[in-house]
Amino acid sequence: MPPETAKPTGTRGAVGTAVPAAPDHAAPEGPGAVAAAVAGARVAAEWWAGLGFAGRRRALLAWKRTLAGRIEELAAQIRAETGKPHGDAVLEVMLAVEHLDWAAKHARTVLRRRRVPSGLLAANQAASVGYEPLGVIGVIGPWNYPVYTPLGSISYALAAGNAVVFKPSEHTPGVGRWLADRWAEAVPGPAVLQAVTGGGETGAALCRAGVDKLAFTGSTATGRKVMAACAETLTPVVVEAGGKDALIVAADADLDAAARAAAFGGFGNAGQTCAGVERVYVERSAYEPFLTRLGELAKETRPGDEPDARYGPMTTPTQAAVVAAHIADAIAKGGRAVVGGPASVRPPYVDPVVLAEVPEDSLAVTEETFGPTLVVNPVRDLDEAVERANASRYGLAASVFTGSGRTAAVLAGRLRAGAVSVNAVLGFAAVPALPFGGVGDSGFGRIHGADGLREFARPKSVTRQRFAAPIDLLRLDRRPAALERASRLFKLRHARG
Repeated sequence: MPPETAKPTGTRGAVGTAVPAAPDHAAPEGPGAVAAAVAGARVAAEWWAGLGFAGRRRALLAWKRTLAGRIEELAAQIRAETGKPHGDAVLEVMLAVEHLDWAAKHARTVLRRRRVPSGLLAANQAASVGYEPLGVIGVIGPWNYPVYTPLGSISYALAAGNAVVFKPSEHTPGVGRWLADRWAEAVPGPAVLQAVTGGGETGAALCRAGVDKLAFTGSTATGRKVMAACAETLTPVVVEAGGKDALIVAADADLDAAARAAAFGGFGNAGQTCAGVERVYVERSAYEPFLTRLGELAKETRPGDEPDARYGPMTTPTQAAVVAAHIADAIAKGGRAVVGGPASVRPPYVDPVVLAEVPEDSLAVTEETFGPTLVVNPVRDLDEAVERANASRYGLAASVFTGSGRTAAVLAGRLRAGAVSVNAVLGFAAVPALPFGGVGDSGFGRIHGADGLREFARPKSVTRQRFAAPIDLLRLDRRPAALERASRLFKLRHARG
């Protein structure tokens, strides 16, 4: 932890400025370590905010270079804790680094103070708005994407001028420690980024530790608990929770491309992708051809522990049971297994499962499965597809496949989701300028892009009187004649158009 009072030394770090003596960055464990971490972050936050946009950019880009230069090492750590294939781990780091780079380079443009119009009544005032750091941000990360997802909050919070206390998932603590250690190497000085490891008790302690905002990614049920804990101290939260994301396939779509995308979105990362694909709605005339193509892809896909496997195991020991329950419920209610079935669940692996004509009230349609299963149902037209897609209480992401640009635009506008990909799945994930977040049980708030930077900043408005008001109404001894003239001008401006 950084000392309570840090004295500058002659050491010069990546930011090119004098920094206090470097503290011990070993990751503490358990709820008892949280209070000390947040206290240390308060000291670090003041130093970090004082560097300004240029200093923080230099530091963040130094960290970026460290992550990029040691990508194989980080990918190996991800693979060791999640079981995902090497290539998937490398891709995850690549995506995370792109977001880090964007946040570092665009923070000043998005958050700097700028003039805004004053309006007629305040024409004598120069008005501006700028964004200031909140202070200390708590981040609770997930295990399915232990680098990409939490860095979507960490990178933007740091770029906005905040210190961060990060609690990685208890299933991926080594990844969290690795990230904090590499920060300490790249940016000597107060511990602007700290990792505190542990289970749910550690997360609850972080919620109650008095951070200025908390960003959580995880299940909807846990998200509610996080909100309740944060409510005790009126700590604002960003919640990225579950998803039951739908893919709509129009009759005029490229069915080969749609099937490949559905397979990637549904089976990739063993289906453990909150913004992937779990439901597919296909116009009836294209239904059987699409189902045939998807079935062929599913049959040739197998999980394994090899570095080049298509996907790996269920990361948590309980998830396979959830997948099995959803498959059994879908079949019991009248759905049919086109590929796989109950025998596909062989912990820790689950083979691809394609379920067809599944009733809309089954668990496989209503609840987040978070496994390599796809429900594929026919619809009479695109209106019914949108209606079914929007019937979910979740609203994180959606996808549309169609040969018509106009149809795509209309459907994207009608879908109740935070992000929509057209003729692709997860297209938004690689675009740092785009905000990401959901509606309904998928949470609220946004990470990534300009909205993600502002999510971790406090707007401050400033006005400066440039000259005396021609008609001065902001005084106790306001003259009736002044109000009469102002009223005439008001009606000319607002009552005639």
